Amino acid sequence: MKPIAPGTVIFHRFRGYGVLTAVNLLTGWVSARFGSEDRTLDLNLSSDDVQHADGERILFRRSPPDRMPHARLMAMLRELHRAGYQRLYLYSWPKPSGLHWRWHLFSGQRNWMQRPWREGWYGSGADYNVNPVMGWGDAPGETPEELASSLARFDPQGLSQALGRDEDYAQWFESVCAALLPHYSFTLNLDQQASAGPFPLPIIPVRSGLPAYFGVDLPWPPGWRNLWTSPTLQIQTALSSTDATSDANTPVIIDRSF
Repeated sequence: MKPIAPGTVIFHRFRGYGVLTAVNLLTGWVSARFGSEDRTLDLNLSSDDVQHADGERILFRRSPPDRMPHARLMAMLRELHRAGYQRLYLYSWPKPSGLHWRWHLFSGQRNWMQRPWREGWYGSGADYNVNPVMGWGDAPGETPEELASSLARFDPQGLSQALGRDEDYAQWFESVCAALLPHYSFTLNLDQQASAGPFPLPIIPVRSGLPAYFGVDLPWPPGWRNLWTSPTLQIQTALSSTDATSDANTPVIIDRSF
């Protein structure tokens, strides 16, 4: 079945041809606009017989879809690391509500506290639920290789900064992917000041209905152990330092979630 997203042309047996304006893959409801109508119509994929423009039926998948894109991002990063782009990193952390996880890709210098912030290189599971794309011109359901190609076309300058060797991180990431994909991902956010010390890497499922992760304990990424010793010092260092590998026009985010 072909993927759907806002902008997909559909056919409805009573309304004719229309365009999707919103998609919720968790509930199976979509919104569509038909012809010159100003208001959108809510349709249920399980009962309203919605079709693609070529007549192929759009069926609602009963099994729960991914509620966040982190596993797909991990698979893409693994392919790029194998191709020599080892200076590409994934950071993820929960929203205050705890219902969704944010994600942030960055390239260049591996600095978990001070990360280059580029348009299209960040997002949230809350947005992914209703629009299952990353935001760099990709299409829903793209393979890891296709996601990497879309990112290269969207921001070749940003991806060029990831070209280089970081064998410690690439080896760590490869082992984490082997242990977690395709059903689980990791999160790096935690309250360090309230913790007595390092504990196993927190693991989260990428879709509802999955059991809690009970696999082997996984280590934190390279360079993270230094953040346990003095988080206040690390934050002050990040505030006073600059990213020498960042593009001059690229803003930098200072993470104060610790």
